[in-house]
Amino acid sequence: MTRPPPRRRLRTRLALLHAGLAFACSVVLVAVVDLPLFSGSHTTRKPASGQPAAPATTSNLSEVLRYSAVALVVLAAVSIALGWLIAGRALRPLGVISRSARTMSANTLDNRLRVPAAYQEFTELADTLDGLLQRLHESFTAQRQFIANASHELRTPLTVQRTLLQLALADPGATADTLRSACHELLDLGRQQEHLIDALLTLAGGQQGIDHWERFDLAELAGKVVVDHHAEAERRGIRIDTTLTPATVTGDPRLAVSLITNLVGNALRHNVPGGTVEIETSTPGRLTVGNTGTPIPPTEINRLFQPFQRLGTDRTDHTDGHGLGLAIVAAIAHAHRAALTAHPRPGGGLHIAVDFPLSLPRVA
Repeated sequence: MTRPPPRRRLRTRLALLHAGLAFACSVVLVAVVDLPLFSGSHTTRKPASGQPAAPATTSNLSEVLRYSAVALVVLAAVSIALGWLIAGRALRPLGVISRSARTMSANTLDNRLRVPAAYQEFTELADTLDGLLQRLHESFTAQRQFIANASHELRTPLTVQRTLLQLALADPGATADTLRSACHELLDLGRQQEHLIDALLTLAGGQQGIDHWERFDLAELAGKVVVDHHAEAERRGIRIDTTLTPATVTGDPRLAVSLITNLVGNALRHNVPGGTVEIETSTPGRLTVGNTGTPIPPTEINRLFQPFQRLGTDRTDHTDGHGLGLAIVAAIAHAHRAALTAHPRPGGGLHIAVDFPLSLPRVA
């Protein structure tokens, strides 16, 4: 047994509500009008012999009630019919919205709901749903782009690995040294894939948001990250300058460490020999990381915070990372509801500032 659609049930309820109100008003109106119409007529009955004449009274009550009942039945039928028509006209935009939403899919999220301007309330609902569809469309588009880029990044080292194995197997004069060299190259490619997968997992964790908020010292976390990157800085010939003022903020310490790690690692990789990296924490909850390096056009700043985007390097060249470092920073900053600003330095390099919240942000 199929149930009627929700809009039909709502239309029936509205029609019955309209009919009930109209019928109640009709009953009151008929009662007020009919009461003064009740009248009686006096007649004289023939008296018995020797008795005085006695008057008799007749009433039109039955006639008034009969006409009133007929009028109420007609008014009830008319009110039900009018209520059904009025409810259908009022709910017509809802039907348009329902049919449009029913025909939408992941490939048609860029369509918009069209509602007549006369229905102001439904126009606001349509605008709200259009905003939701726009955000879903942007999310689906970004997800498709991310999956395509991730597939490309993962497929490239796999292709290289297969080529190395095929060359080693096809070489009739292969020796232990050549096979050992091929194994080392395969191990290097495997480590690159592990780093890429770890970065993808970190990016996904940052995009999921924060479930448990706690207070931590931003300077303490930054100091630990600097110690972990001290050997890499010496190997690259880069000096790290720190100004770590205690700053207690609220968030996820694990994600905050990933954010600082990616900022410092990005500043070390995209630097110049003999360059510097400046790390500073200050109250109320600001973290700034600046580095020397090649000049960066201001128009390229926003693109660098997108996944798998690099500046001036080929996509297949993973010596400077996978292009996920700043994307991870942006995702973690967004999860913390922290303000993220970046601008190029005049002499080359990048300056990035992250302002963490001091208390648990209110969720709308």
